[in-house]
Amino acid sequence: MVRLFEAMDKTGRRIYLTDERWAHINEEHPEVSRYMEEFQELLKNPTKVRPSQFDAKIHHFYKYYKSNAKYLLLIVKYLNGEGFIITAYFTRKML
Repeated sequence: MVRLFEAMDKTGRRIYLTDERWAHINEEHPEVSRYMEEFQELLKNPTKVRPSQFDAKIHHFYKYYKSNAKYLLLIVKYLNGEGFIITAYFTRKML
């Protein structure tokens, strides 16, 4: 797997996006594909970060977009001191 980018989240941990995960996002959530350049900024300055109810290693990063009245959600899993983006999609509510 190739890392397409690496960025620091708001707590200073390194987050990356792989080509495999980007292919998943483009296939399952194509409406997000034009926002890839904004992923890094979202990780640094999210509207809200919430831990997953089901897995302590997973966090949900949200950024609100007035233009479509939805949140862009990045789901990040942390392993071995760094994280990777699992998926990204738009949602009307913070989970």
